[in-house]
Amino acid sequence: MSKLTDRIILVTGAGDGIGRAAAKTFAEHGATVILLGRTIKKLESLYDEIEQAGYPQAAIYPIDLEGATPHDYEQLANSLDKEFGKLDGLLHNAAILGTLTPLELYDINQWYKVMQINVNAPFLLTKACLNLMKRSSDASIIFTSSEVGRQGKAYWGAYSVSKFAIEGMMQILADELESNTKIRVNSINPGDVRTAMWAAAYPAKDSNTVPPPEKIMSQYLYLMTSDINGKALNAQD
Repeated sequence: MSKLTDRIILVTGAGDGIGRAAAKTFAEHGATVILLGRTIKKLESLYDEIEQAGYPQAAIYPIDLEGATPHDYEQLANSLDKEFGKLDGLLHNAAILGTLTPLELYDINQWYKVMQINVNAPFLLTKACLNLMKRSSDASIIFTSSEVGRQGKAYWGAYSVSKFAIEGMMQILADELESNTKIRVNSINPGDVRTAMWAAAYPAKDSNTVPPPEKIMSQYLYLMTSDINGKALNAQD
């Protein structure tokens, strides 16, 4: 269980769902994980689980992505630099669903909020952390996409548009970093997974019919350790 020994990996949205499962999985395989999220109580609970399991000691970095400014991300990068000196992995997992509404009826403030958390935050965080990742001998950035970020569907509104933006960001970064860095950039579509977001999107469906986040972690490990670049994968292929 040493695929990620000595790796420093930052996971956004680490307090719940896929982010929580990914952080714990990375820690189980030897990584020091930085748990980034909004709710300190949830991050502390995961921190305790990682410590009790005997995995490498994690770190907690609370931040509200909706209100975070470029300066906040620069402060985060400076803290990581002082504490670790590099960054080997970055999983962009945090996102919000918004509302399932026709575009012509979509609330403008809700649109801005979804774009801030789902698009602007990953851009600003990546930009702030790139110099740290360039110090790694083998770094990986994983963007979390969606089926509706690859094929638009009616009523998915800002969420769908934000995931199309994430796919484009991944492709651009992968192309820019491929020739002169050791940073790989890919995206992953988790598919239907038993999370609070899935339940909100499909309130009439039984959550027991879809797998828990732990069941799709092999693809996340693969992207953190493989040498592929610029690929859009599906976790449940």
